[in-house]
Amino acid sequence: MTATFTPSNNSTLPAAWHRLTPIWQGGEEVIQQGLPHTQLAPTWQMLLLGDGSPTRHLELLTGEPTEVDVIDMSLIGTDLDDAPDLIQAVPSPRLRRQVWLRTASGQRLAYATSWWEASHVDEYLQNRSLPIWASLARLRTELYRDVRGIYYGCSTALQSGFNETGPFWGRHYLFWHHGQPLTLIYEVFSPYLTKYLGNMQVNSTNGKT
Repeated sequence: MTATFTPSNNSTLPAAWHRLTPIWQGGEEVIQQGLPHTQLAPTWQMLLLGDGSPTRHLELLTGEPTEVDVIDMSLIGTDLDDAPDLIQAVPSPRLRRQVWLRTASGQRLAYATSWWEASHVDEYLQNRSLPIWASLARLRTELYRDVRGIYYGCSTALQSGFNETGPFWGRHYLFWHHGQPLTLIYEVFSPYLTKYLGNMQVNSTNGKT
């Protein structure tokens, strides 16, 4: 199946991808240790710092299938694309894919950009309108999700796309397959998820902000 591109507002223009302008960011050491709960609540840390599938987590939280709106599939060659430095671990020439993850009823929950070796993307994304996790699960692909960076920051485009006020939490990670980097993924989650996960920070005196 070929994905349908339906740019509906300025937040879906494929000319660039939507990287957060960080207020705060952390690397591998922070990710291994975890964050103070006054900075990021435990439920949100499970989503952002865990190595499980966010697509599956979102389905369990909302009780709805997670669907994908593909908004960009661009060949970028050897360009580093203003991506995290780990893009260099993905062989070139590369393809960039941008999606919204949403409920079947239409609520956007996350935004994701991924970078793939262009010559192999069709092998792993046979149905490009499926979430990556669903595509790879169908192939019984063994993967390791290696979270390398976490961000708290702003994006006008994502604020418009989510219809939610930032700042937003995001992360980037590598998928490893058979000991080799398969894809680099950058994800940002909507504050709408506070409906299911609770507030993003825990107040040290009364439990919530």
